[in-house]
Amino acid sequence: MDTDPLAEVISLLQPRTVFSKRISGAGAWAVRYSEFGHPSFCVLLEGGCRLSVDGAPSLELEAGDFVLLPATPGFSIGGFEDTSPELLDPKASTTLTDEIRHGRQSGPVDVRMLGGYFVFDSPDASLLVSWMPPVIHVRGVERLATLVHLVGKEAMGQLPGRDLVLTRLVEVLLIEALRAAPSEQTPPGLLRGLADPQLAQALRQMHGQIARPWTVEQLAKISALSRSAFFDRFSRTVGLPPMEYLLRWRMAVAKDLLRKDELRTAEVAEKVGYGSSSAFSTAFSRHVGQPPSAYARLPK
Repeated sequence: MDTDPLAEVISLLQPRTVFSKRISGAGAWAVRYSEFGHPSFCVLLEGGCRLSVDGAPSLELEAGDFVLLPATPGFSIGGFEDTSPELLDPKASTTLTDEIRHGRQSGPVDVRMLGGYFVFDSPDASLLVSWMPPVIHVRGVERLATLVHLVGKEAMGQLPGRDLVLTRLVEVLLIEALRAAPSEQTPPGLLRGLADPQLAQALRQMHGQIARPWTVEQLAKISALSRSAFFDRFSRTVGLPPMEYLLRWRMAVAKDLLRKDELRTAEVAEKVGYGSSSAFSTAFSRHVGQPPSAYARLPK
């Protein structure tokens, strides 16, 4: 079965929106946020500003730009005039207002944006996020701006079905952002692997037939590469050797299945490619640090 690995990863992350707000700035202004951990996003509605994310090159943003930080390390954002940033706690700024304004409080603004954050409910969020670029900057994609507007309106309203609508909107927002990310900015990970036509074939088969007893030789054949060429190219492009990537994906799926309380350990083992409960329990305990039965009893 040929499947879409990106859609599977987004689904397993279980994103849900928490907060969205309008932000503007004028004159000399800058704010500094400490590391947040949750994914955050913004779209520039008008004007421009400077964004500096820890560990990444500074960006000059303009109207129509979209930025996604899947794990949100510390960052500073402000106008183009040099000034000391005001330190803010991202977890303390959760009161909904019409607009948060920085810098000069009267007169026209120099920049206006819509920003927000959401959380991933997956217990393996850190693993799955590690397969994504730390900063995703997309310019001029109208679909993303439209999705952010919809997320903002839905987040601030209390219409029936709000939570379900937000979940679906954020899933679509993530997929649109990730597939629109410029390939030259993408570090080793799932996105770069999917951008490689030959490796993408192997990745789709690994995700689509997770229970199959894959070998490097079989995956290399699917990719029309020799075993050594496939192994080296996959490891360099995805950032993990093929079998290590498959193991981590199997364990992520197993964790999700165990949390749902719908399947016995033997059934989970079969679904993720293990011929016996004991073999699965050994692999799971080694990878997770506790047996499947103990993991399944953890508070949800």
